[in-house]
Amino acid sequence: MKTLLFAKLHEYYDDMVAIRRHLHQHPELSFQEYKTAAYIADYYKQLGIPVRTNVGGNGVVATITGKKGGKTVALRADFDALPIQDEKDVPYRSTVPGVMHACGHDGHTATLLVLAKALHELRDHWSGTIVCIHQHAEEYAPGGAKAMIEAGCLEGVDAIFGTHLWATEPTGVIQYRTGPIMAAADRFQIVVKGSGGHGAEPHKTKDAIVTAAQLVLHLQQIVSRRVNPLEPAVVSIGSFISDNAFNVIADRATLVGTVRTFSEQVRNDIEREIEQIVKGTCIANHCTYEYSYTRGYPPVVNHEKETAFLVSIAHEVEDVTHVVEIAPHMGGEDFAYYLQHVKGTFFFTGAKAETTTNAYPHHHPKFDFDERAMLIAAKTLGLAAIEYMK
Repeated sequence: MKTLLFAKLHEYYDDMVAIRRHLHQHPELSFQEYKTAAYIADYYKQLGIPVRTNVGGNGVVATITGKKGGKTVALRADFDALPIQDEKDVPYRSTVPGVMHACGHDGHTATLLVLAKALHELRDHWSGTIVCIHQHAEEYAPGGAKAMIEAGCLEGVDAIFGTHLWATEPTGVIQYRTGPIMAAADRFQIVVKGSGGHGAEPHKTKDAIVTAAQLVLHLQQIVSRRVNPLEPAVVSIGSFISDNAFNVIADRATLVGTVRTFSEQVRNDIEREIEQIVKGTCIANHCTYEYSYTRGYPPVVNHEKETAFLVSIAHEVEDVTHVVEIAPHMGGEDFAYYLQHVKGTFFFTGAKAETTTNAYPHHHPKFDFDERAMLIAAKTLGLAAIEYMK
């Protein structure tokens, strides 16, 4: 079966590239992926594969059944894009101003679609059921995974596998980790309220910008002085917005940031510490504030047996040159929700071209990846599904 599957995937590799490039040219933002969802559903309908649409929103779920009963394995691919202007000089550059696939979700979708086609054509050679989960809105919390699970996409599923094409690691490398591999990702907002006035008379004001600037620095002390050094944590300010007149002292400033953690206790402590620092700093500067903290995705925690199983499978894929256990990533992923409901594992598939010295990172305007990595991802996911169902 392995030989047959790999031969099919090689046969359809050009189709995989064509699908990826079509999606790359026509990206859609999280929760707005209507045409992409329709494209995915139509692909399955043309193959005669049963498909559900509007699953938890724009999600699409297809089900492929083998020659007889067995275990049920889910494979997941996300398909939303990012609000970034595509700056690549390539024929498949995004045609949508200010929107691009800057994280590889177009590749994830193309990989799973063609893998599903190959598995469907070979369904007389394997037993069990494969559920193809095409998930919307991974990039923007609350994400699409939770809603799709609530809509039943995991019903009857015994295990789930997912991968992320990783453009900063060489093609041929599979990266895995047992236990926590990606962090919880939360968002907070602080609005500092002062009393504005003339730039020449600061003594008559309560300067919101100065207060907010102090907060940017003070908040860095949470990780360095409030969190156990052995516990990974990040507190980052990503946005600082206020009035822009050169001669006016602002009465309002807004900070928006993110917190990344693995420990639930550290997560709780940081949420509380942020407000304590905001409260104290604002009191010292005679300002008031509004503070909100939004819980995003939980950590991605891989299951031990399924991860070990995936590692053994990866060694059987001839295009895989290295299988490496890695340190946890501080990035977030709502694949975490699937792993809270069923056993499984999430891994990275290297997608950095050999000719690239310094690959552009994910979420960069010139992001791209080695399309050959899609074939490796398809082989690894497909073989994992078939062998697990045995």
